[in-house]
Amino acid sequence: MTAYVADFIVSTRASDIPPDVARLGKRSILDGLGLALAGAASETGRIIRRYLDSLGIAADSGSTVIGGDSRLPARFAAFANGVSIHADDYDDTQLAIAKDRVYGLLTHPTAPALPAVLALAERARLDGRAVTTAYQIAVEVECKIAEAILPRHYQHGFHTTATCGAIGAAAGASRLLELDREATRRALSLAASQAGGLRENFGTMTKPFHAGRAAESGVVAAELAALGFTASPVGLEADRGFFRAAGGGYSADMIHGKLGKPWTFAFPGVSIKPHP
Repeated sequence: MTAYVADFIVSTRASDIPPDVARLGKRSILDGLGLALAGAASETGRIIRRYLDSLGIAADSGSTVIGGDSRLPARFAAFANGVSIHADDYDDTQLAIAKDRVYGLLTHPTAPALPAVLALAERARLDGRAVTTAYQIAVEVECKIAEAILPRHYQHGFHTTATCGAIGAAAGASRLLELDREATRRALSLAASQAGGLRENFGTMTKPFHAGRAAESGVVAAELAALGFTASPVGLEADRGFFRAAGGGYSADMIHGKLGKPWTFAFPGVSIKPHP
C-alpha cells in the first residue's frame, strides 16, 4: 500500500488532473488563503507568531507566514499557516463515500496540505502549476487514507486532520522535492510516525495546533527522506504500521486502485463550510 501511494505521488502529472477537479482545488486554495488571513488575526494565531518570533529563526530567505511580517524556515511557516487556516474551524471538509465514514470521521484536507506545499514551493521559487499539482496530490492522499482507515480511529479519540493530514502533507512535500519512489515511501512512513492529535482537545487552541503540526510534520518527513533518512518502506499497511496501530486496520478497497480514480474533489467532494 505504501508503494502504491508513493507511485501515485511520483507518477501523477498535472495533465492527469481533470479541469473540474483543478477548478475545485483552486477554490479550496483560495478558501484556505482567506482563512489563513482570518486565523492569523485570532488569539490563537497571535500566540503562535509570538512563540515563533521568540525562537529567533526568522530569515530573509524563509517562507511567508500569512498575516504576519516574518519569514521562517519552511517547516515553521507551514506550522504557523496550518494553525491559522484551522483556527476558526471554518476550513473545507471532506465528504464521505462509505456509510460508516460519516461527517467527523474524515478530515479538513486543506489545513495540513496547503501550508506544506506553499512553504516549500516558495523556498524553491516554483510556479503555480507545481503548487496546484502537489496540492491536489496531497489532498487526494490525505482524503483516501482518511476514508480507508477504520472508523475506530476517530471514535477512540484521534483527530483525523492531525493524523491523515500529516501523511497528506508529506505526499505534497515529497512531490515538490521531486523524491523518487523509495524516498517517498520513507517520507510517508516518517509522517505516519509523527501523526497524532487527540479529540479531547477539541474546543481549545490545540485543535488548530494539530493542523499546523500535521503540515510541519509533512515538510520534515520529506526533507529528511530527501537526505537519506531511513524509515520502513511499508509504514502504512504493516502489522505495526499506521493503519493497524492508529485504527485497528483499514478497508483496502477504499484506497487501493482508487487514488485519482475518481479524484476526491470530483466525488464525493470537498465541501466549503458555510459557517464554522
